[in-house]
Amino acid sequence: MDKYIYDESNGLWYELQGDYYIPCLVLPAEEEQPVGLWGQRHLHYLKEYRRGTYINLLTSGRLNAYLVKIDKQAQERFERLIEGMKRTQGITEQLKAENGFEWIRRINNILACAWEIVNEEIIFA
Repeated sequence: MDKYIYDESNGLWYELQGDYYIPCLVLPAEEEQPVGLWGQRHLHYLKEYRRGTYINLLTSGRLNAYLVKIDKQAQERFERLIEGMKRTQGITEQLKAENGFEWIRRINNILACAWEIVNEEIIFA
């Protein structure tokens, strides 16, 4: 028996593994870009709860680009939420100078709220 065979009907090579011929499949090349925190969290979510979407993106070679896009979108939303909430609640540098502990308390509250909103709208959607 040959270790490798070529099937002209579908253009695939097959490798002998034990008693069976298994297709030699290669994922399409994808430009690797760094994925930030938001993208990594979304990747974990896809692997855990949206397995079909994850497999589809992985096998089509679009996973990394998709995660980079999600990461950028989530980070931009997070920053806009923080700035909007700070403006709405009147949190200024003057408050920081006058009462640092109050400023920290209010900023931490805003960060927690923005984190939850981004999770709901983008990461776990």
